[in-house]
Amino acid sequence: MAASTNILETIGNTPMVEVRSFDTGPCRLFLKLENQNPGGSIKDRPALSMVEAAERSGAIGPGGTLIEATAGNTGIGLALVARQKGYRLLLVIPDKMSQEKIFNLQAMGAEIRLTRSDVTRGHPEYYQDLASRLADETANSFFVNQFGNPANPLAHEQGTGPEIWEQMDHKVDAVVCGVGSGGTITGIGRFLARQAPHVEMILADPLGSVLADQVNTGTPGPLGSWLVEGIGEDFIPEVSDLSLVSKAYKVADAEAFAAARKLLVDEGILAGSSSGTLLAGALAFCREQGDEKNVVTLVCDSGNKYLSKMYNDYWMLDQGFLERESHGDLRDLIARPHADRASVTTSPDDTLAAALSRMKLYDISQLPVLADDNVVGIIDESDILWAIHRRHGAFTDHVASAMSVSPETVEATSDIDTLMTIFRRDLTAIVVDGDAYLGVITRIDLLNWLRRQDPQPAS
Repeated sequence: MAASTNILETIGNTPMVEVRSFDTGPCRLFLKLENQNPGGSIKDRPALSMVEAAERSGAIGPGGTLIEATAGNTGIGLALVARQKGYRLLLVIPDKMSQEKIFNLQAMGAEIRLTRSDVTRGHPEYYQDLASRLADETANSFFVNQFGNPANPLAHEQGTGPEIWEQMDHKVDAVVCGVGSGGTITGIGRFLARQAPHVEMILADPLGSVLADQVNTGTPGPLGSWLVEGIGEDFIPEVSDLSLVSKAYKVADAEAFAAARKLLVDEGILAGSSSGTLLAGALAFCREQGDEKNVVTLVCDSGNKYLSKMYNDYWMLDQGFLERESHGDLRDLIARPHADRASVTTSPDDTLAAALSRMKLYDISQLPVLADDNVVGIIDESDILWAIHRRHGAFTDHVASAMSVSPETVEATSDIDTLMTIFRRDLTAIVVDGDAYLGVITRIDLLNWLRRQDPQPAS
C-alpha cells in the first residue's frame, strides 16, 4: 500500500460519477466530486498552487503571513496549506457566509476578519479591498489574491482539466463551471482548448451576478443579490478568461437549492450551494441538446457546510424557497408549528436545568410551558436567572416554580395589528386555537412573512 506522507499529497485525483436520477435529455451527465479533496472543496487545488508559486518566487518567507479575501472554501484550502507549511493565515470574509465555514476555518487556526457583503468594489469594507489594505499594513505578509493570481487557473490547467480528460476516456463534449475567482473555468478551458478544441465551456451563474450577460451579450448584466455562496460576481475577475466560454445560464437560488437537495436524496451526494447552481445549469444545457453528448460538471464543495442553510427546512421556509399549506391566518406566520412537532417547549414538571439546556440547544430565550398541549405558562432566561439568584441549587426546581402563569396568547384568527400590539410590549406572541397551543410568532417570523409577501424584496 502506498500511503501519503502529507495531507497535501491527497489533493486532486477526485472521483467521477454519472448522474442517473435526473432528466438529462439526450445527454449523459457526469459529476467530478471535488468535495472529496481533504479540505472538502475544489479550492484546495489553487490554494496549494498559489502558496507554492509564492514560495518559488520568494514572495513569502518562513513564518510569514498569508492574507486573502475569500468566500470560505479558498480560506479552508489555505488554512490546510498554511498549517502544514508553518504560515500564519488572516482571512477577510463577507458576512453572508455560513457559520459552518467560519467555524471550520477557526478550528483550523485561521484568523477571521468579517466584513460587509452588501458593498461593492471601492468601498473600504469591500472584502477584496480590505484584504489588500491589510497586506500593505502587515510586515512579512503575502496577499494571495486568488482573483489576480495566475497560479490559480494554472492549478486547473495542470490538474483538474487533464483529470477530466483522462477520466472520460477523451470522450467529453461540454464542461459546466461557475465563476468565483474564474480560476476553474479558465484553467480547464485553457487545457481543453489545446487538447480538444471542440469541447464547449459553459458557465452556470447565479441570477443577480453580472457574468452571464457578459458571456452572452458582451456586456456585464445588472447587479442583483443571491444567496448561493462562492460563485457569481459584481465584476470580471482578473484571472478569468471568459472568451473560452461559449454560453452562460442564469440560475435562481431556488432552482440551485432544489437541485442540490434532490442530488442528496436521489444520488446520495451531499453537495454545496454552488454545486446546485452548476447542476441546474448543466441540466438546462443537456435538455437543450438534439444529440447525445457527454457533459461534465463539478461538485465544488461538500454540503456539510450548509446544513444550517439550504439543507435546513426552516431556513428554506423562512427564505421563501419551500411552501407550506396556507391557512389564511396567523398559523401561516408560525415558523415551527406545534402540529408538526417542530416547536420547542417545556412542561411544568421539567427542571429549570432542563429548560435552560433546551434554550441553549435551540438558541432561543424563552419556552412556552405546556400541559396536555395546552399553554399554562411561559419561562424565559430572566425567570431562570432570578430563581437561581434567589436560591443556590434551584436548578433542580420545577419549571412551574419560576414560570410566568399569564402568558400573552393570541387566537389564530387575530390580525397583524394584534401581533404588533404584543411586540410593542416586548412580548412574544403565543398562538392558540381555543386552549390548544399552535406555536410561537416572533418579530423575525413576522418580518420573514412580510418579506415573502413582497415579490421583489429589497436586497
